[in-house]
Amino acid sequence: MDLLIKKLTNSIIQIIVFSLIPFLWWLVTSRKKMSFFEWIGLKKVKNLKENKLFAWILMVIVLVSIFSVFIFYILKNVNVAYSEYTGLGIKALPSILVYASFNTSFPEEILFRGFLLKRIGNKFGFTIGNLIQALLFGCIHGILFFSAVGILKSIVITLFTGMIGWIIGYINEKKLEAQY
Repeated sequence: MDLLIKKLTNSIIQIIVFSLIPFLWWLVTSRKKMSFFEWIGLKKVKNLKENKLFAWILMVIVLVSIFSVFIFYILKNVNVAYSEYTGLGIKALPSILVYASFNTSFPEEILFRGFLLKRIGNKFGFTIGNLIQALLFGCIHGILFFSAVGILKSIVITLFTGMIGWIIGYINEKKLEAQY
């Protein structure tokens, strides 16, 4: 239970930190035009099975899972985020779900796809915007591991997470826009 409370607290802080710059930017530039959530693209997905979006998401999950095996292998002796759950069994599941959803995924979506992709994409077009946000997303992950794994493995991590960022950006902007 202490681990779950810790993860919930960390998640709230993480969401606030990752939302601060986008929120301030919105406050200065767009608050009179639209809500913050609309501005960062946070909206309900409609008709998931229509438009083949479900198939895209499933395909990405399968491909990422396959490549993740390799990434986890090269990180086998490195202390990573999931290391603190080792040996806790099923009782760690609520903490893992909170961590994965609200401590990493949601804040990253706000900052990278909700803010960077949309602002850079508005200025330079979707292709450049998606490439830049994916590169930054990958670089941040690679830099975090650099001191523990060295340059070659950091490059692999950067490319892998950058690819994920690019795919998520593509699905968010190109596949979801067909929903609306």
